Amino acid sequence: MSRIGRKPVVIPKDVKIEVKEGKVCIEGPKGNLTRPLSGRIVVEIKDNQLFLKRVSDTKLDKSLHGLYRALIFNMIKGVTEGYVKELEIIGVGFRAQVQGNNLNMQLGFSHPVNFPIPEGIKIETPKQTRIVVRGIDKEKVGEIASEIRAIYPPEPYKGKGVRYAGEYVKKKVGKAQATTTK
Repeated sequence: MSRIGRKPVVIPKDVKIEVKEGKVCIEGPKGNLTRPLSGRIVVEIKDNQLFLKRVSDTKLDKSLHGLYRALIFNMIKGVTEGYVKELEIIGVGFRAQVQGNNLNMQLGFSHPVNFPIPEGIKIETPKQTRIVVRGIDKEKVGEIASEIRAIYPPEPYKGKGVRYAGEYVKKKVGKAQATTTK
């Protein structure tokens, strides 16, 4: 059996799970999430624990077994605690602020960059150089954070750009320092 797939998922008291018509619906204090289930995976709920079983022992079924267990676990964590990604903006004059339903960023371009905030995601700017992305869907939070980072990824010479909080950017030596004298 899949080592991850065979572990039961503990269901917290304030979370309701319904399995119907090939979908898993999870409702918690922070919101609702729904995900379609593969026909090769069977979900059973017993004593506040969720068990996943697979139809056969083929390689595909084994991989789906662990995948769906991890996805359901992340959904439960999302509706109870939520997910957060933090981004830092580094550069002189670089800043960001939330204006209505858009994230307005000044990143050294000739124009400000407006990033529309999708539904189900909250973006905050506690400082002008810090962006906090929050939501209940782990995939969506990570995707939005990577899209914001992709607007101006950190460059390797001065380190300017948008990066994840705590991300290390290895700096390269510039052209002037790279030349050797004989």
